[in-house]
Amino acid sequence: MGKLDNKVAIVTGGNAGVGKAIAKLFASEGAKVVISARRKEVLEEVGKEIEEAGGTVLCVPTDISKIDDVKNLVSKTVETFGKVDVLVNNAGVLDKGLNAINRIDYDDLNRVIDINQKGTMYCMSEALKVMTSGASIVNIASVAGQFGAGGAVYVSTKAAIIGVTKHTAMRFAKENVRCNVICPGSITTDMAAGLTPDTMDMKMMGAMSAHSDLSLKPCSPEDVARVTLFLASDDAAPITGQVVVTDYGVDL
Repeated sequence: MGKLDNKVAIVTGGNAGVGKAIAKLFASEGAKVVISARRKEVLEEVGKEIEEAGGTVLCVPTDISKIDDVKNLVSKTVETFGKVDVLVNNAGVLDKGLNAINRIDYDDLNRVIDINQKGTMYCMSEALKVMTSGASIVNIASVAGQFGAGGAVYVSTKAAIIGVTKHTAMRFAKENVRCNVICPGSITTDMAAGLTPDTMDMKMMGAMSAHSDLSLKPCSPEDVARVTLFLASDDAAPITGQVVVTDYGVDL
């Protein structure tokens, strides 16, 4: 018997990295999984992997920065499976070079806020309109939002997600709808692969490295997926409004 039997779960950014790991784990634990991302072809490849492993999946190409796309994601989920039990807000982007507050690119500021913050809030708002008692929202933020270590734009959006998680947990506690946030440390995914010394704010990097000797290992997508599974499942029924840092102790 799986931990998510008979549950319907939406996973944004389900085409790669952490989102892909979460979607595959959820499906293996009995959930009907709805995965969304902007890249349709890659999304459908993940869907095929899940189906070949015996899971149930629906692929809905979605740009979460567009409210009509988000409304379509939720309505397609309800139309296909009848409900939404779990929402995992994983989709997100990095800023252009970990720029400190005095070096931010204002166009980049709007791009990252539109996806990371507004997109997450769109998904939460629309899902909460159909969620019922026992539902769970798990937001994927970052230690950047908890401790400030990162580019100013990225930090601001992840801190916002932590704040709206606590707001949601407080507002919906009486309805028995939970909301928690995971703050991973550095994760070994492709998202940061394009960051090179010539594209990064090295003063910001120096400030960050002064707080870590880099001797502890980074998170893997599977690490984050396992914590997400726990928070999404009924095993975590008493837990809401919590910030869970998954960084192998790097930020202690």
